[in-house]
Amino acid sequence: MKENKIIIDKLNELLADFQIYYQNLRGFHWNIQGKNFFELHVKFEELYTDAAMKVDEIAERILTIGGTPIHGFDDYLATAKIKPVKNVHDGETAVQTIVGNLEQIVTQEKELKGLAGEANDGGTEDQMSALIEEQEKTLWMYRAWLK
Repeated sequence: MKENKIIIDKLNELLADFQIYYQNLRGFHWNIQGKNFFELHVKFEELYTDAAMKVDEIAERILTIGGTPIHGFDDYLATAKIKPVKNVHDGETAVQTIVGNLEQIVTQEKELKGLAGEANDGGTEDQMSALIEEQEKTLWMYRAWLK
């Protein structure tokens, strides 16, 4: 089914972006410095723990609808729209990067939700709705932190 192939490809793109986002978060957690160290160190761990769970859920959805999740870092780097960042030590830059990464991810999720709706793939559509709702709230909170 053509719609299924498109959805699988888009889910793999989302998977790749989540993997890069996850790795960015790990780096922020490890390398954060400054006055907000204690607050952000904990928050970044919460975010990467959550991202790891979402990676698994997205991969399992791909498998559920008959696809194969990509799983090599070379594939993630070739597929992802989100770019890896290195050596970020200040909270402002880290949070700005998180906001940008999440904005990209939510854009993809909204596209996927629409495609899934058109293809009568209620499972993927529901999964994207839940992700969008949660991540829009996270975006609101991190944007508020930046003000």
